[in-house]
Amino acid sequence: MEIVWIASAYFAGLLASRLGLPPLVGYLVAGYGLNLAGVHAEALLGQLSHIGILLLLFTVGLKLKIGTIFRREVMGVGGLHLFVVAVFSGLWFFVEHQHITGGLMLGVSLAFSSTVLAVKVLEDNRELESFHGRIVMGILILQDLIAVGLLAVAGAKTPSPWALGLLLLPLLRPLAAWLFEVTQASELRLLLGVLLAFAGGKLAQAVGVADDLGALLMGLLLAGHPDANDLGRKLWGLKEVLLVAFFLEIGLHGTPTAGELVTSLKLLLVLPLQGWLFFTLLLLTGLRARTAFVASLALMTYSEFALIATYPVIESGLLERSWSAVLGFTVAASLAIAALLNRHSHRLFGSLEPWLVRFERRVPHPDQVPADFGNATWLVVGMGRTGRAAYETLARARHKVQGLDADPTRVSRLQAEGLRVVYGDSEDPELWRQAVLENLSGIILALPDFNARCLSLRQLRSKGYTGRVGTTSFSPQEDPALYRAGADVVFHPFTEAGIELAERLLETLPAPADPDSDSPRGSPEPVVRGSAAGPS
Repeated sequence: MEIVWIASAYFAGLLASRLGLPPLVGYLVAGYGLNLAGVHAEALLGQLSHIGILLLLFTVGLKLKIGTIFRREVMGVGGLHLFVVAVFSGLWFFVEHQHITGGLMLGVSLAFSSTVLAVKVLEDNRELESFHGRIVMGILILQDLIAVGLLAVAGAKTPSPWALGLLLLPLLRPLAAWLFEVTQASELRLLLGVLLAFAGGKLAQAVGVADDLGALLMGLLLAGHPDANDLGRKLWGLKEVLLVAFFLEIGLHGTPTAGELVTSLKLLLVLPLQGWLFFTLLLLTGLRARTAFVASLALMTYSEFALIATYPVIESGLLERSWSAVLGFTVAASLAIAALLNRHSHRLFGSLEPWLVRFERRVPHPDQVPADFGNATWLVVGMGRTGRAAYETLARARHKVQGLDADPTRVSRLQAEGLRVVYGDSEDPELWRQAVLENLSGIILALPDFNARCLSLRQLRSKGYTGRVGTTSFSPQEDPALYRAGADVVFHPFTEAGIELAERLLETLPAPADPDSDSPRGSPEPVVRGSAAGPS
Protein backbone atom coordinates (compact mmCIF):
# COMPACT_ATOMS: atom_id res chain seq x y z
CA MET A 1 0.00 0.00 0.00
CA GLU A 2 2.90 2.35 0.73
CA ILE A 3 3.96 2.37 -2.91
CA VAL A 4 0.40 3.33 -3.94
CA TRP A 5 0.46 6.34 -1.58
CA ILE A 6 3.89 7.47 -2.74
CA ALA A 7 3.22 6.97 -6.45
CA SER A 8 -0.16 8.74 -6.27
CA ALA A 9 1.32 11.68 -4.38
CA TYR A 10 4.29 11.95 -6.74
CA PHE A 11 2.36 11.92 -10.01
CA ALA A 12 -0.42 14.18 -8.71
CA GLY A 13 2.16 16.59 -7.30
CA LEU A 14 4.11 16.51 -10.57
CA LEU A 15 0.96 17.30 -12.57
CA ALA A 16 0.09 20.16 -10.22
CA SER A 17 3.56 21.68 -10.48
CA ARG A 18 3.49 21.40 -14.29
CA LEU A 19 0.21 23.34 -14.23
CA GLY A 20 1.84 26.06 -12.14
CA LEU A 21 0.18 24.97 -8.88
CA PRO A 22 1.91 24.09 -5.58
CA PRO A 23 2.56 20.31 -5.31
CA LEU A 24 0.45 20.09 -2.13
CA VAL A 25 -2.64 20.74 -4.26
CA GLY A 26 -1.78 17.53 -6.08
CA TYR A 27 -1.34 15.67 -2.78
CA LEU A 28 -4.83 16.72 -1.66
CA VAL A 29 -6.35 15.66 -4.97
CA ALA A 30 -4.47 12.35 -4.76
CA GLY A 31 -5.98 11.70 -1.32
CA TYR A 32 -9.53 12.16 -2.59
CA GLY A 33 -8.74 10.12 -5.70
CA LEU A 34 -7.48 7.23 -3.60
CA ASN A 35 -10.59 7.44 -1.42
CA LEU A 36 -12.85 7.24 -4.49
CA ALA A 37 -10.81 4.22 -5.63
CA GLY A 38 -11.63 2.44 -2.38
CA VAL A 39 -8.34 3.10 -0.57
CA HIS A 40 -8.73 4.16 3.04
CA ALA A 41 -6.38 5.80 5.53
CA GLU A 42 -4.29 3.40 7.57
CA ALA A 43 -2.59 3.81 10.92
CA LEU A 44 0.86 4.02 9.31
CA LEU A 45 -0.11 7.03 7.20
CA GLY A 46 -1.49 8.78 10.27
CA GLN A 47 1.73 8.11 12.17
CA LEU A 48 3.87 9.52 9.35
CA SER A 49 1.62 12.57 9.17
CA HIS A 50 1.91 13.05 12.92
CA ILE A 51 5.71 12.88 12.82
CA GLY A 52 5.79 15.42 10.00
CA ILE A 53 3.72 17.88 12.02
CA LEU A 54 5.92 17.41 15.10
CA LEU A 55 9.05 18.15 13.06
CA LEU A 56 7.35 21.13 11.44
CA LEU A 57 6.49 22.71 14.79
CA PHE A 58 9.94 21.89 16.17
CA THR A 59 11.64 23.72 13.29
CA VAL A 60 9.28 26.66 13.82
CA GLY A 61 10.40 26.76 17.46
CA LEU A 62 14.03 26.91 16.30
CA LYS A 63 13.32 30.21 14.53
CA LEU A 64 10.80 31.68 16.92
CA LYS A 65 11.28 34.85 18.92
CA ILE A 66 8.93 34.47 21.90
CA GLY A 67 8.51 38.23 22.26
CA THR A 68 6.58 38.20 18.98
CA ILE A 69 3.51 36.75 20.73
CA PHE A 70 3.17 39.79 22.99
CA ARG A 71 3.03 42.33 20.18
CA ARG A 72 -0.30 44.15 19.85
CA GLU A 73 -0.51 42.96 16.23
CA VAL A 74 -0.63 39.41 17.59
CA MET A 75 -2.56 39.55 20.87
CA GLY A 76 -5.14 42.07 19.70
CA VAL A 77 -5.67 40.79 16.17
CA GLY A 78 -5.56 37.06 17.01
CA GLY A 79 -7.84 37.35 20.05
CA LEU A 80 -10.38 39.72 18.49
CA HIS A 81 -10.59 37.66 15.30
CA LEU A 82 -11.40 34.52 17.29
CA PHE A 83 -14.05 36.37 19.32
CA VAL A 84 -15.82 37.89 16.29
CA VAL A 85 -15.92 34.64 14.29
CA ALA A 86 -17.13 32.59 17.28
CA VAL A 87 -19.95 35.06 18.08
CA PHE A 88 -21.23 35.24 14.52
CA SER A 89 -21.04 31.47 14.12
CA GLY A 90 -22.91 30.93 17.39
CA LEU A 91 -25.67 33.36 16.38
CA TRP A 92 -26.01 31.77 12.94
CA PHE A 93 -26.18 28.28 14.42
CA PHE A 94 -28.77 29.39 16.97
CA VAL A 95 -31.00 30.83 14.19
CA GLU A 96 -30.63 27.71 12.05
CA HIS A 97 -30.71 24.97 14.70
CA GLN A 98 -32.03 26.62 17.89
CA HIS A 99 -29.01 25.78 20.07
CA ILE A 100 -25.82 27.75 20.45
CA THR A 101 -23.13 25.55 22.05
CA GLY A 102 -22.33 23.55 18.92
CA GLY A 103 -22.21 26.73 16.85
CA LEU A 104 -19.79 28.41 19.23
CA MET A 105 -17.47 25.40 19.20
CA LEU A 106 -17.70 25.17 15.42
CA GLY A 107 -17.10 28.90 15.06
CA VAL A 108 -13.97 28.91 17.21
CA SER A 109 -12.69 25.85 15.33
CA LEU A 110 -13.22 27.54 11.95
CA ALA A 111 -11.55 30.73 13.18
CA PHE A 112 -8.22 28.91 13.45
CA SER A 113 -5.78 29.10 10.54
CA SER A 114 -3.74 26.17 9.29
CA THR A 115 -0.33 26.15 10.95
CA VAL A 116 0.96 23.54 8.48
CA LEU A 117 -0.03 25.55 5.41
CA ALA A 118 1.04 28.96 6.74
CA VAL A 119 4.49 27.77 7.82
CA LYS A 120 4.99 25.90 4.56
CA VAL A 121 4.14 28.85 2.30
CA LEU A 122 6.24 31.22 4.42
CA GLU A 123 9.18 28.82 4.21
CA ASP A 124 8.73 28.31 0.48
CA ASN A 125 8.65 32.10 -0.02
CA ARG A 126 11.60 32.52 2.42
CA GLU A 127 9.48 34.88 4.50
CA LEU A 128 9.41 33.12 7.86
CA GLU A 129 11.83 35.69 9.32
CA SER A 130 10.18 38.71 7.66
CA PHE A 131 8.06 41.27 9.53
CA HIS A 132 4.75 39.81 8.34
CA GLY A 133 6.08 36.26 8.78
CA ARG A 134 6.72 36.89 12.47
CA ILE A 135 3.23 38.35 12.92
CA VAL A 136 1.66 35.31 11.25
CA MET A 137 3.68 32.93 13.45
CA GLY A 138 2.73 34.84 16.58
CA ILE A 139 -0.99 34.63 15.74
CA LEU A 140 -0.68 30.91 14.96
CA ILE A 141 1.01 30.22 18.30
CA LEU A 142 -1.66 32.23 20.13
CA GLN A 143 -4.28 30.11 18.37
CA ASP A 144 -2.46 26.93 19.41
CA LEU A 145 -2.50 28.03 23.04
CA ILE A 146 -6.23 28.78 22.89
CA ALA A 147 -6.74 25.42 21.17
CA VAL A 148 -5.47 23.61 24.26
CA GLY A 149 -8.27 25.11 26.35
CA LEU A 150 -10.83 24.51 23.61
CA LEU A 151 -10.02 20.81 23.46
CA ALA A 152 -10.57 20.57 27.21
CA VAL A 153 -13.96 22.36 26.97
CA ALA A 154 -14.95 20.19 24.01
CA GLY A 155 -14.58 17.07 26.10
CA ALA A 156 -11.16 15.96 24.96
CA LYS A 157 -8.42 15.14 27.45
CA THR A 158 -8.37 17.82 30.15
CA PRO A 159 -4.91 19.31 30.74
CA SER A 160 -3.31 18.17 33.97
CA PRO A 161 -2.31 20.73 36.61
CA TRP A 162 1.22 19.63 35.73
CA ALA A 163 0.73 21.28 32.33
CA LEU A 164 1.90 24.54 33.93
CA GLY A 165 5.24 22.81 34.32
CA LEU A 166 5.77 23.26 30.59
CA LEU A 167 6.43 26.92 31.37
CA LEU A 168 9.60 25.76 33.16
CA LEU A 169 11.02 24.19 29.99
CA PRO A 170 13.26 27.22 29.33
CA LEU A 171 15.24 26.16 32.41
CA LEU A 172 16.46 23.19 30.34
CA ARG A 173 17.94 25.49 27.69
CA PRO A 174 21.56 25.13 28.96
CA LEU A 175 21.23 21.34 28.90
CA ALA A 176 19.81 21.35 25.35
CA ALA A 177 22.57 23.71 24.20
CA TRP A 178 25.23 21.49 25.81
CA LEU A 179 23.85 18.39 24.06
CA PHE A 180 23.85 20.29 20.79
CA GLU A 181 27.45 21.42 21.29
CA VAL A 182 28.83 17.96 22.09
CA THR A 183 26.96 16.48 19.10
CA GLN A 184 29.23 17.37 16.20
CA ALA A 185 28.45 14.65 13.63
CA SER A 186 25.90 15.84 11.08
CA GLU A 187 23.73 12.71 11.23
CA LEU A 188 23.75 12.78 15.05
CA ARG A 189 22.54 16.39 15.10
CA LEU A 190 19.70 15.39 12.79
CA LEU A 191 18.87 12.52 15.13
CA LEU A 192 19.01 14.86 18.13
CA GLY A 193 16.50 17.20 16.46
CA VAL A 194 14.07 14.31 15.88
CA LEU A 195 14.60 13.10 19.46
CA LEU A 196 13.86 16.54 20.95
CA ALA A 197 10.74 16.93 18.80
CA PHE A 198 9.42 13.54 19.97
CA ALA A 199 10.39 14.22 23.58
CA GLY A 200 8.51 17.52 23.55
CA GLY A 201 5.46 15.85 22.05
CA LYS A 202 5.43 13.02 24.59
CA LEU A 203 5.98 15.40 27.49
CA ALA A 204 3.05 17.57 26.37
CA GLN A 205 0.82 14.51 25.90
CA ALA A 206 1.66 13.31 29.39
CA VAL A 207 0.20 16.48 30.91
CA GLY A 208 -2.83 16.58 28.61
CA VAL A 209 -1.58 19.21 26.13
CA ALA A 210 -1.41 18.95 22.34
CA ASP A 211 1.87 17.28 21.42
CA ASP A 212 2.63 19.64 18.54
CA LEU A 213 2.73 22.50 21.06
CA GLY A 214 5.26 20.49 23.08
CA ALA A 215 7.44 20.03 19.99
CA LEU A 216 7.33 23.78 19.35
CA LEU A 217 8.37 24.54 22.95
CA MET A 218 11.25 22.08 22.66
CA GLY A 219 12.43 23.86 19.52
CA LEU A 220 12.45 27.10 21.49
CA LEU A 221 15.18 25.63 23.73
CA LEU A 222 17.62 25.89 20.81
CA ALA A 223 16.26 29.10 19.28
CA GLY A 224 19.00 31.66 18.92
CA HIS A 225 21.81 29.07 18.92
CA PRO A 226 24.35 29.86 16.16
CA ASP A 227 23.76 26.45 14.54
CA ALA A 228 19.97 26.35 15.00
CA ASN A 229 19.30 27.34 11.38
CA ASP A 230 21.65 24.60 10.19
CA LEU A 231 19.65 22.04 12.19
CA GLY A 232 16.43 23.44 10.67
CA ARG A 233 17.86 22.96 7.16
CA LYS A 234 18.82 19.37 7.98
CA LEU A 235 15.27 18.62 9.15
CA TRP A 236 13.64 20.47 6.23
CA GLY A 237 13.73 17.66 3.64
CA LEU A 238 12.63 15.03 6.16
CA LYS A 239 9.58 16.96 7.33
CA GLU A 240 8.64 17.91 3.74
CA VAL A 241 8.40 14.25 2.77
CA LEU A 242 6.47 13.30 5.92
CA LEU A 243 4.00 16.17 5.48
CA VAL A 244 2.90 14.58 2.20
CA ALA A 245 1.19 11.99 4.40
CA PHE A 246 -0.72 14.78 6.17
CA PHE A 247 -2.18 16.14 2.92
CA LEU A 248 -2.98 12.64 1.63
CA GLU A 249 -4.73 11.75 4.87
CA ILE A 250 -7.19 14.65 4.61
CA GLY A 251 -8.61 13.32 1.34
CA LEU A 252 -8.54 9.70 2.46
CA HIS A 253 -10.94 10.42 5.33
CA GLY A 254 -13.91 10.56 2.95
CA THR A 255 -15.68 12.54 0.25
CA PRO A 256 -18.81 14.60 0.97
CA THR A 257 -22.26 13.95 -0.48
CA ALA A 258 -23.95 16.51 -2.73
CA GLY A 259 -25.68 18.19 0.22
CA GLU A 260 -22.49 18.21 2.29
CA LEU A 261 -20.63 19.64 -0.68
CA VAL A 262 -23.06 22.58 -0.82
CA THR A 263 -22.40 23.30 2.87
CA SER A 264 -18.65 23.14 2.24
CA LEU A 265 -18.95 25.61 -0.63
CA LYS A 266 -20.89 28.01 1.61
CA LEU A 267 -18.10 27.86 4.18
CA LEU A 268 -15.52 28.50 1.46
CA LEU A 269 -17.47 31.57 0.33
CA VAL A 270 -17.21 32.90 3.89
CA LEU A 271 -13.43 32.42 3.93
CA PRO A 272 -12.62 35.75 2.15
CA LEU A 273 -14.57 37.52 4.91
CA GLN A 274 -12.19 36.00 7.45
CA GLY A 275 -9.27 37.23 5.38
CA TRP A 276 -10.80 40.71 5.20
CA LEU A 277 -11.32 40.67 8.99
CA PHE A 278 -7.64 39.86 9.53
CA PHE A 279 -6.70 42.61 7.06
CA THR A 280 -8.90 45.20 8.78
CA LEU A 281 -7.66 44.36 12.27
CA LEU A 282 -4.02 44.47 11.19
CA LEU A 283 -4.58 47.87 9.57
CA LEU A 284 -6.11 49.14 12.82
CA THR A 285 -2.88 48.29 14.64
CA GLY A 286 -1.07 50.70 12.31
CA LEU A 287 0.47 48.30 9.79
CA ARG A 288 0.81 49.17 6.12
CA ALA A 289 -1.62 47.70 3.62
CA ARG A 290 1.03 45.46 2.05
CA THR A 291 2.08 43.86 5.35
CA ALA A 292 -1.55 43.39 6.41
CA PHE A 293 -2.53 41.90 3.03
CA VAL A 294 0.31 39.36 2.79
CA ALA A 295 -0.14 38.30 6.43
CA SER A 296 -3.92 37.97 6.01
CA LEU A 297 -3.48 35.82 2.91
CA ALA A 298 -1.24 33.41 4.84
CA LEU A 299 -3.88 33.18 7.61
CA MET A 300 -6.87 32.86 5.26
CA THR A 301 -7.36 29.11 5.62
CA TYR A 302 -9.40 26.71 7.68
CA SER A 303 -7.28 24.67 10.03
CA GLU A 304 -6.81 20.94 10.31
CA PHE A 305 -7.53 21.63 13.99
CA ALA A 306 -11.23 22.02 13.08
CA LEU A 307 -11.32 18.28 12.34
CA ILE A 308 -9.85 17.46 15.75
CA ALA A 309 -11.79 19.93 17.89
CA THR A 310 -15.22 19.18 16.43
CA TYR A 311 -14.88 15.38 16.80
CA PRO A 312 -15.95 15.29 20.51
CA VAL A 313 -18.66 17.89 19.75
CA ILE A 314 -20.07 15.61 17.04
CA GLU A 315 -19.82 12.59 19.33
CA SER A 316 -21.76 14.45 22.03
CA GLY A 317 -24.58 15.21 19.57
CA LEU A 318 -24.07 18.99 19.53
CA LEU A 319 -23.23 18.76 15.81
CA GLU A 320 -24.58 16.36 13.18
CA ARG A 321 -22.25 13.62 11.96
CA SER A 322 -22.36 15.03 8.44
CA TRP A 323 -20.11 17.85 9.67
CA SER A 324 -17.15 15.47 9.70
CA ALA A 325 -17.13 15.05 5.90
CA VAL A 326 -18.08 18.72 5.42
CA LEU A 327 -15.14 19.95 7.45
CA GLY A 328 -12.72 17.49 5.83
CA PHE A 329 -13.49 18.78 2.33
CA THR A 330 -13.67 22.42 3.45
CA VAL A 331 -10.23 22.29 5.09
CA ALA A 332 -8.72 20.52 2.06
CA ALA A 333 -10.18 23.03 -0.40
CA SER A 334 -9.10 26.01 1.71
CA LEU A 335 -5.54 24.67 1.83
CA ALA A 336 -5.45 24.25 -1.94
CA ILE A 337 -6.83 27.75 -2.56
CA ALA A 338 -4.49 29.35 -0.02
CA ALA A 339 -1.43 27.57 -1.42
CA LEU A 340 -2.15 28.96 -4.88
CA LEU A 341 -2.90 32.51 -3.67
CA ASN A 342 0.14 32.71 -1.40
CA ARG A 343 2.47 31.72 -4.21
CA HIS A 344 1.48 34.95 -5.95
CA SER A 345 0.78 37.10 -2.87
CA HIS A 346 3.11 39.96 -3.82
CA ARG A 347 1.82 40.05 -7.40
CA LEU A 348 -1.78 40.07 -6.15
CA PHE A 349 -1.04 42.99 -3.87
CA GLY A 350 0.60 44.84 -6.74
CA SER A 351 -2.66 44.54 -8.70
CA LEU A 352 -4.85 45.60 -5.77
CA GLU A 353 -2.49 48.16 -4.24
CA PRO A 354 -4.17 51.36 -5.57
CA TRP A 355 -7.41 50.29 -3.87
CA LEU A 356 -6.02 48.70 -0.70
CA VAL A 357 -3.71 51.55 0.34
CA ARG A 358 -6.75 53.79 0.75
CA PHE A 359 -7.54 51.90 3.95
CA GLU A 360 -4.17 52.55 5.59
CA ARG A 361 -4.17 54.64 8.75
CA ARG A 362 -2.24 57.90 8.51
CA VAL A 363 0.02 57.08 11.42
CA PRO A 364 3.70 56.07 11.76
CA HIS A 365 3.89 52.45 10.64
CA PRO A 366 6.14 50.00 12.54
CA ASP A 367 6.88 48.39 9.16
CA GLN A 368 7.52 51.71 7.39
CA VAL A 369 9.94 51.54 4.45
CA PRO A 370 12.92 53.92 4.43
CA ALA A 371 12.37 57.03 2.30
CA ASP A 372 16.07 57.49 1.56
CA PHE A 373 19.46 56.05 2.45
CA GLY A 374 21.11 59.24 3.67
CA ASN A 375 24.54 59.94 2.23
CA ALA A 376 25.27 56.32 1.32
CA THR A 377 26.88 55.64 -2.05
CA TRP A 378 26.38 51.86 -1.94
CA LEU A 379 23.35 49.79 -0.91
CA VAL A 380 23.58 46.13 0.11
CA VAL A 381 20.20 44.35 0.05
CA GLY A 382 20.15 41.20 2.18
CA MET A 383 22.54 41.21 5.14
CA GLY A 384 23.23 37.49 5.48
CA ARG A 385 26.78 36.15 5.27
CA THR A 386 27.33 37.22 1.66
CA GLY A 387 25.68 40.61 2.13
CA ARG A 388 27.60 41.36 5.31
CA ALA A 389 30.89 40.41 3.67
CA ALA A 390 30.11 42.77 0.77
CA TYR A 391 29.15 45.53 3.23
CA GLU A 392 32.37 45.20 5.21
CA THR A 393 34.52 45.04 2.06
CA LEU A 394 33.02 48.30 0.78
CA ALA A 395 33.34 49.90 4.22
CA ARG A 396 37.05 48.97 4.44
CA ALA A 397 37.51 50.66 1.05
CA ARG A 398 36.06 53.81 2.70
CA HIS A 399 32.80 53.76 0.75
CA LYS A 400 29.63 54.94 2.49
CA VAL A 401 27.49 51.80 2.71
CA GLN A 402 23.88 51.23 3.74
CA GLY A 403 22.48 47.76 4.50
CA LEU A 404 18.86 46.68 4.01
CA ASP A 405 17.23 43.51 5.36
CA ALA A 406 13.69 42.14 5.83
CA ASP A 407 14.48 40.36 9.12
CA PRO A 408 13.77 42.81 11.99
CA THR A 409 15.83 40.77 14.47
CA ARG A 410 18.86 40.71 12.19
CA VAL A 411 18.50 44.45 11.61
CA SER A 412 18.46 45.12 15.37
CA ARG A 413 21.49 42.88 15.94
CA LEU A 414 23.55 44.51 13.19
CA GLN A 415 22.58 48.00 14.34
CA ALA A 416 23.80 47.09 17.85
CA GLU A 417 27.14 46.11 16.27
CA GLY A 418 27.42 49.56 14.73
CA LEU A 419 26.47 48.75 11.14
CA ARG A 420 24.21 51.07 9.16
CA VAL A 421 21.29 48.75 8.45
CA VAL A 422 17.57 49.50 8.12
CA TYR A 423 14.48 47.34 7.77
CA GLY A 424 13.01 46.92 4.29
CA ASP A 425 11.54 44.15 2.15
CA SER A 426 13.05 44.15 -1.35
CA GLU A 427 9.85 42.62 -2.76
CA ASP A 428 7.84 45.61 -1.60
CA PRO A 429 7.13 47.85 -4.65
CA GLU A 430 6.62 50.85 -2.34
CA LEU A 431 10.21 50.53 -1.11
CA TRP A 432 11.66 51.20 -4.56
CA ARG A 433 9.04 53.82 -5.47
CA GLN A 434 9.81 55.90 -2.37
CA ALA A 435 13.54 55.27 -2.16
CA VAL A 436 15.89 58.06 -3.21
CA LEU A 437 18.53 56.28 -5.31
CA GLU A 438 20.25 59.18 -7.09
CA ASN A 439 23.25 59.18 -4.71
CA LEU A 440 23.90 55.46 -5.03
CA SER A 441 26.82 54.42 -7.26
CA GLY A 442 25.86 50.76 -7.00
CA ILE A 443 23.53 48.22 -5.42
CA ILE A 444 24.34 44.64 -4.38
CA LEU A 445 21.46 42.15 -4.17
CA ALA A 446 22.58 39.36 -1.80
CA LEU A 447 19.17 37.70 -1.56
CA PRO A 448 18.73 33.91 -1.33
CA ASP A 449 15.47 33.79 -3.30
CA PHE A 450 15.68 33.92 -7.11
CA ASN A 451 12.26 35.51 -7.59
CA ALA A 452 13.08 38.24 -5.06
CA ARG A 453 16.29 39.07 -6.96
CA CYS A 454 14.49 39.25 -10.31
CA LEU A 455 11.64 41.35 -8.91
CA SER A 456 14.05 43.79 -7.23
CA LEU A 457 16.03 44.20 -10.45
CA ARG A 458 12.93 44.90 -12.50
CA GLN A 459 11.62 47.41 -9.98
CA LEU A 460 14.98 49.20 -9.83
CA ARG A 461 15.23 49.52 -13.59
CA SER A 462 11.59 50.49 -14.05
CA LYS A 463 12.18 53.31 -11.56
CA GLY A 464 14.92 54.56 -13.87
CA TYR A 465 17.95 53.63 -11.76
CA THR A 466 21.02 53.63 -14.05
CA GLY A 467 23.74 52.75 -11.52
CA ARG A 468 25.57 49.44 -11.35
CA VAL A 469 23.71 46.46 -9.88
CA GLY A 470 25.34 43.20 -8.89
CA THR A 471 23.52 40.09 -7.71
CA THR A 472 24.20 36.55 -6.56
CA SER A 473 23.24 33.50 -8.61
CA PHE A 474 23.16 29.93 -7.38
CA SER A 475 22.66 28.22 -10.74
CA PRO A 476 23.78 28.98 -14.31
CA GLN A 477 20.13 28.62 -15.32
CA GLU A 478 19.33 31.75 -13.31
CA ASP A 479 21.82 33.97 -15.14
CA PRO A 480 19.87 34.82 -18.35
CA ALA A 481 16.79 35.93 -16.38
CA LEU A 482 18.90 38.03 -14.01
CA TYR A 483 20.66 39.78 -16.89
CA ARG A 484 17.36 40.40 -18.66
CA ALA A 485 15.95 41.91 -15.46
CA GLY A 486 18.81 44.43 -15.39
CA ALA A 487 21.84 42.93 -13.59
CA ASP A 488 25.26 44.26 -14.58
CA VAL A 489 27.27 41.64 -12.68
CA VAL A 490 26.20 38.14 -11.63
CA PHE A 491 28.27 36.41 -8.97
CA HIS A 492 28.26 32.65 -8.28
CA PRO A 493 29.16 32.19 -4.59
CA PHE A 494 29.64 28.42 -4.73
CA THR A 495 31.66 28.36 -7.96
CA GLU A 496 33.77 31.43 -7.27
CA ALA A 497 34.50 30.42 -3.68
CA GLY A 498 36.11 27.26 -5.10
CA ILE A 499 38.11 29.29 -7.61
CA GLU A 500 39.28 31.66 -4.86
CA LEU A 501 40.32 28.76 -2.63
CA ALA A 502 42.35 27.13 -5.43
CA GLU A 503 44.07 30.45 -6.27
CA ARG A 504 45.03 31.01 -2.65
CA LEU A 505 46.55 27.55 -2.37
CA LEU A 506 48.50 28.02 -5.60
CA GLU A 507 49.95 31.26 -4.24
CA THR A 508 51.40 29.37 -1.25
CA LEU A 509 53.33 26.90 -3.44
CA PRO A 510 57.08 27.35 -4.04
CA ALA A 511 57.91 29.37 -7.13
CA PRO A 512 59.14 27.27 -10.10
CA ALA A 513 62.92 26.91 -10.42
CA ASP A 514 64.75 29.56 -12.49
CA PRO A 515 66.42 27.72 -15.42
CA ASP A 516 69.27 30.31 -15.42
CA SER A 517 70.01 29.76 -11.75
CA ASP A 518 72.12 27.02 -10.19
CA SER A 519 69.67 26.50 -7.33
CA PRO A 520 65.89 26.69 -6.97
CA ARG A 521 64.31 29.72 -5.41
CA GLY A 522 63.27 29.55 -1.81
CA SER A 523 59.66 29.14 -0.90
CA PRO A 524 57.89 32.48 -0.47
CA GLU A 525 55.97 33.35 2.65
CA PRO A 526 52.33 32.22 2.48
CA VAL A 527 49.95 34.92 1.29
CA VAL A 528 47.37 35.83 3.95
CA ARG A 529 44.22 37.77 3.05
CA GLY A 530 40.96 38.62 4.67
CA SER A 531 38.69 35.60 5.02
CA ALA A 532 36.26 34.96 2.22
CA ALA A 533 32.60 34.86 3.20
CA GLY A 534 30.51 31.89 2.22
CA PRO A 535 27.20 32.12 0.41
CA SER A 536 24.15 33.22 2.31
